Amino acid sequence: MGSLEIIGFITGIIGVWLTVRNNLLCFPVGLINVSLSLWLFLSEKLYADALQQAVYFALLVYGWWQWSRKSQADNYARPVTPLKPVEWYITVFSALGMTVLLGFLLDNFTDASLPWLDSFATSLAFIAQYLVARRKLENWYLWLAVNGIYILIYATKNLQLYMLLSIVYMVLAWIGLKQWKQDMEANHASL
Repeated sequence: MGSLEIIGFITGIIGVWLTVRNNLLCFPVGLINVSLSLWLFLSEKLYADALQQAVYFALLVYGWWQWSRKSQADNYARPVTPLKPVEWYITVFSALGMTVLLGFLLDNFTDASLPWLDSFATSLAFIAQYLVARRKLENWYLWLAVNGIYILIYATKNLQLYMLLSIVYMVLAWIGLKQWKQDMEANHASL
């Protein structure tokens, strides 16, 4: 275990906990976490994970902007809402398409470790992070799946702290799901 893995572990937990709590500070903490993780994953030849961190950087900036905006009409930040059925279809087909494209590229043009499994987890994670920025409840379901896959990947790569981090993320995703459901129901009841 190196210092990057330890600091990534700590900032990862703090960032997700702040997301569960709907705290805007989740974004700057997340930016620190993904920067460190990008470097670590490049050194481990987990290219899809490294790409994921670069995309997360952009999505965290986007999320920070989204969460900071106030609705002019209602004077409140975007509420937690569920995905519409058509958005679920888009989510599934986007995940499959990204997985096939990224998996093919990594499998055929790099020395990537676990290219297909890593590509699937990365594709789901891209969508989950986008759904966080949009405050969609279902992001937590995707995070549960993503972290289950990453437990396997990190165990294979002997990245013990990141494997433990994925376990902690699964627990936090479960807590986040419950918390965001309560927030959504409270918002719905107040309308």
